[in-house]
Amino acid sequence: MCHALLSDSTLYKMLFEFDRDLAAKARAAGCSCGGVLHAADYPRKPRGGPAGLPAEYRFRLSLCCARDGCRRRTTPPSMRFLGRRVYVAAVVVLATAMQSGITAKRAARLRELVGVSLRTLKRWRAWWRTQFIEKSLWKSERGRFCPPVDVGALPASLLERFSGEDERARLIQTLAFLRPLTTRSAGKEAGS
Repeated sequence: MCHALLSDSTLYKMLFEFDRDLAAKARAAGCSCGGVLHAADYPRKPRGGPAGLPAEYRFRLSLCCARDGCRRRTTPPSMRFLGRRVYVAAVVVLATAMQSGITAKRAARLRELVGVSLRTLKRWRAWWRTQFIEKSLWKSERGRFCPPVDVGALPASLLERFSGEDERARLIQTLAFLRPLTTRSAGKEAGS
């Protein structure tokens, strides 16, 4: 895991731009009733990102139908948030991708860097190895990876399967892969 990547504000700003693009595509598609979608962002309290991120980063981009009687909310997928977790997705992936496991020293460094507790790290690691592998996204897509992803080493083994010149590029591809898990429209997929 690259500590520099966890504190790279340009990465987080790039992820926000990806989210803006996803919201623009959802807006252009409109509501299923044919209505126009307007911004209906809602506040989040994302943890783990570097200091100095713009205030707009604390909002989950969302849309709402303008048509009376519909008002259906559309929340596009996100590259910043992984379901309802309070920590940003990049932190959830990178902090649990430690190849050699969670040692007291690594946990202390992560606590200092992004504020995540050892208890939370253990819960995330358990999620990757139990709940994530039961998601329909994983069940339908795992066969595309060759050699197969080592479930016991998730998410590090997933990061390794994406091509890219550096860890940053692989992280972005991993977050793009996980986008279906970031919305309620994925039903119970967004799970804990």
